[in-house]
Amino acid sequence: MSKRLGRGLDALIPSLSVNDDDKVTEIPLNQLRPNPYQPRKTFDDDAIKELAESIKQHGVIQPIIVRTVLKGYEIIAGERRFRASQYCGNATVPAVIRNFSDQQVMEIALIENLQREDLNAIELSLAYQALMDKFDLTQEELSMKVGKSRSHIANFLRLLTLPEQIKDNVSRGTLSMGHARALVGVKDDSRKKELADHAIANEWSVRDLEEAIQKLDQQLPLKTKPTSKKRDPYIEELEETLRDQFKTTVKIKQQKDKGRIELLYYNKQDLERLLELLK
Repeated sequence: MSKRLGRGLDALIPSLSVNDDDKVTEIPLNQLRPNPYQPRKTFDDDAIKELAESIKQHGVIQPIIVRTVLKGYEIIAGERRFRASQYCGNATVPAVIRNFSDQQVMEIALIENLQREDLNAIELSLAYQALMDKFDLTQEELSMKVGKSRSHIANFLRLLTLPEQIKDNVSRGTLSMGHARALVGVKDDSRKKELADHAIANEWSVRDLEEAIQKLDQQLPLKTKPTSKKRDPYIEELEETLRDQFKTTVKIKQQKDKGRIELLYYNKQDLERLLELLK
């Protein structure tokens, strides 16, 4: 099944492909609504702007796929093109109308994002759980539909048992999927939070976290960074100002009359955001 996924979304779901025989309709943007089963919760603003620039020059080359609903149309595939068209100020977008069931719409949204690797671990876990709940699927049935092993599905679903604070850290990238999987095995939620806080503050690798969990089981003290000397209040205030400006963690490391400023980023998009601010 994984090989089948690799052939592309059109190969897996042929009804998503657009050919010369299809009727393309210009649909007003105000009659369209996003797919309610879309598992991706955030869209990269810079990527949408880049696509909008392309649409301004060349138009929407590939029509979006929609289905008819009670009030207008629902987007099945092509939400980025829809958003970029909105950004351009366009009144309509070319679309092909198809008939899909709720289950097909949900599966398409998940598989499309799976192939493009657009989802973070928590979004993916929530999408898997939603599919199972909505259509009464077992883990085995879901694994067949999305082309993943049952153990893969189970590992992601376990992440949903983590406290909200930790899930939020995984979503933002301050903790990795590996960190999250290690924390799932800790029984007490307060211990999970304590370990997560230590992992972030001390920049632990997954291996560091696993060792800390073992030490906790053996009632040994956790490894922490050496206690720092009392810091200059001016430097601390400056860090706070920069944190507000850049919306990320800022560290100023001072050595006599010289030093360095560190800006923490959590993914490629966050890095690009910071670079744009620095310009």
